[in-house]
Amino acid sequence: MDVGTGDGHSVLRRARNDEHSLFIGIDANAAGMREASRRAARRQDRGGVPNSMFLVEAAEALAGPLTERADEVTVVLPWGSLLHGMLRADPAVVGALRGLLREGGRLEALLSVAEGDGVPGYGQLTDHSQTRMAAAYQALGLECVEIRPANETDVERLSSSWARRLGIPKRRDAWIVSFRRETGREPVAGRAASSGPNAPNPGD
Repeated sequence: MDVGTGDGHSVLRRARNDEHSLFIGIDANAAGMREASRRAARRQDRGGVPNSMFLVEAAEALAGPLTERADEVTVVLPWGSLLHGMLRADPAVVGALRGLLREGGRLEALLSVAEGDGVPGYGQLTDHSQTRMAAAYQALGLECVEIRPANETDVERLSSSWARRLGIPKRRDAWIVSFRRETGREPVAGRAASSGPNAPNPGD
């Protein structure tokens, strides 16, 4: 099962390409998924995608039947509290995403932030801030797989219409961050915080 947030059309395209998995699109804004969910609900011979479903909810509020059910959680161009929570390794946000994953499951995100996005103080992911982000996620039970600049292949692989509209990576920088839920290990309480001097800041 793949749980994706932030781009309903991305979820729909990936579900079409993998009919053996269930794809769940999640967004706190129902309007952002209306067109994708309408297309998914069509009859299959008219382009419907029966292995996809859509849920209106904030990612950080997810719980219940989805707990530890996902092989992959994909976050595509988050904004607002989800973006801020991921960049700052907020335990409430990152912990909620981790809680969706099976042991060994993977969390991957396409992140982009620029002046005017409402997240002051964030810019390029420097080597120093990448190290701090990896350590903060590690404390929350997620082992860093990679943090790197996004490229055109990533945009195509994630099927993100928003990434194309923003011109990533030619007109706007973005990053791929990928983590794996560690097996047999629980988060270390108190090792990460959503604010304060130890929080990872991509602008550092």
